[in-house]
Amino acid sequence: MNTLLIATGNAGKVIEIQHEFAAMPREGCLNDLRIIGLKDLNPFPECVEDRPTFIGNATKKARHYAELSGMLTLADDSGLCVDALGGDPGVYSARYAGVTGPGADAANNEKLLNAVKDIPDDRLSARFVCAMAVAMPGADLAVMVDDVRGMLIRNPRGANGFGYDPLFFFPKFGKTTAELDMATKSSISHRGKALRRMIAFMQSLPNSPNNDRIN
Repeated sequence: MNTLLIATGNAGKVIEIQHEFAAMPREGCLNDLRIIGLKDLNPFPECVEDRPTFIGNATKKARHYAELSGMLTLADDSGLCVDALGGDPGVYSARYAGVTGPGADAANNEKLLNAVKDIPDDRLSARFVCAMAVAMPGADLAVMVDDVRGMLIRNPRGANGFGYDPLFFFPKFGKTTAELDMATKSSISHRGKALRRMIAFMQSLPNSPNNDRIN
């Protein structure tokens, strides 16, 4: 258990998760833990994220890549849920505009802004949701879910984040997620909160890779 695979090719997610692990004391099986992403390994068959919920997709990804890699694997499925859009884009957040690759974020943001163009500003409440699952080959270990609420703005601001971060505004800070420094963002974000709970759980795992504990 000296390697943790983060089941994503999104470099921004890997950096955020590495930052959170670095900020917390490591004990037990987390001592000397090496954290890598999918891009650090030879390509695996992609996991099809076809579940209707964040929990379903996170769990499926964790199982999929744990079996293929033979490693302790952490996966998350996260997305933006806009109240006035009935919770959309939701689990389709990353593929909302049907674009993949470097232009996906811009295309998704453009589609979202078009979807809310006739909705008054005071009705643009939204929340980021994160479901995070950890698995080993043959064993689901835990799932944690958390969220954070804010408002959408119509003009992107900031360059520190990815995805919908430039459009997600925190009235408390007067900034978008993409304008916050890493430490502040992690302290309040959906992914940061879910990850801290997951790390606390993982601290209790024994060092044996044959653990079959489920939370």
